[in-house]
Amino acid sequence: MPPIHVLMKPASGACNMSCDYCFYCDEAAKRKQEFFGLMSEPTLKNVIRKTMLRGEGFVSYAYQGGEPTLRGLDFFKKALEYQRQYNKNGIAVHNALQTNGYFLDEEWCRFFKENHFLIGISVDGIKETHDCCRHDKNGGGTYDRVVKNIKMLDQYGVDYNILTVVNKAVAENITGIYEAYGKKRWMYQQYIACLDPLGEAHGKNVYALLPKQYGEFLIRLFHLWYDDWKRGRQPYIRQFDNFIGILKGISPESCEQRGICGLQNVVEADGSVYPCDFYMTDEYRLGNYNENRQDEIDKKREEIGFIERSGKLSKECTGCAYYSLCRGGCQRNRDFQEKTGYFQNYFCESYRMFFDACLEKMKEVAAGM
Repeated sequence: MPPIHVLMKPASGACNMSCDYCFYCDEAAKRKQEFFGLMSEPTLKNVIRKTMLRGEGFVSYAYQGGEPTLRGLDFFKKALEYQRQYNKNGIAVHNALQTNGYFLDEEWCRFFKENHFLIGISVDGIKETHDCCRHDKNGGGTYDRVVKNIKMLDQYGVDYNILTVVNKAVAENITGIYEAYGKKRWMYQQYIACLDPLGEAHGKNVYALLPKQYGEFLIRLFHLWYDDWKRGRQPYIRQFDNFIGILKGISPESCEQRGICGLQNVVEADGSVYPCDFYMTDEYRLGNYNENRQDEIDKKREEIGFIERSGKLSKECTGCAYYSLCRGGCQRNRDFQEKTGYFQNYFCESYRMFFDACLEKMKEVAAGM
């Protein structure tokens, strides 16, 4: 049994913010049941018990939403108790939490530090680009409060990554954003391409990211990062780190950059399991940890062919000179081609632009690391 990865949504889609592009609001609205309430302790216990007892090497637990902190701190303390109780084989356990940062206080920070949680905190660049899409429930901005709470994470020595959704506004302002992150010493950064609604046409929303915009964004960001690399002070940027790793013969840890979907167990508040947080709709439901064993959940994953589908790329894609680096990208960004029965990444043009402009410098970095 390989290492087990679990992503839980303890508060389902509940959130204390309202973001224009929220992919999970879109997915939840496409289900028969949109909201599953707060995860109960018996459900939490079943998730941890059934995964800990099957894990080999390590088990990772990540918490996401919605906004997971709405479930309350006691829930996460109980999760650690169950991890200790059911870790019969003495395997390594990793905990992470992704938050909008709006609800954090000193008690949360102490807990994260004492229990070695890795935090992903969402910030969309500078105040103007963040507040245009990430609102409080009254439509107001959230940037100032989130940045204040990040300073509190720093004060307590909590490990965190900055998670930035690359929408139209972020892509157009990446130079100022990168410089602002540097001044704040946010040295661990992840940039996630903004998703169009599941199963709907691309580019119809004001925040939508178009392929040419994304390509230009990647090029500008890489050149900024490369200049800092030459000075020996570059931040960690997940996507670039993985591409350079590929050039060095290292397998990428990001499923988007592996090209084949990984074995994930994404758990809604009622215990229902899905293969990916980008596909938490009824047709992808694999079972429920309150009712099914891990082997039954894995069997259902095989039956629906979710991982196998991620390998069905067009000949244009697999024959591309950059395929060994791009690998077709994330399945969620691929469009089905009815004539061929295969998939093509919506951001194919973006990656071609990026590698045309930056591959030689990437090779230079790989050789120097």
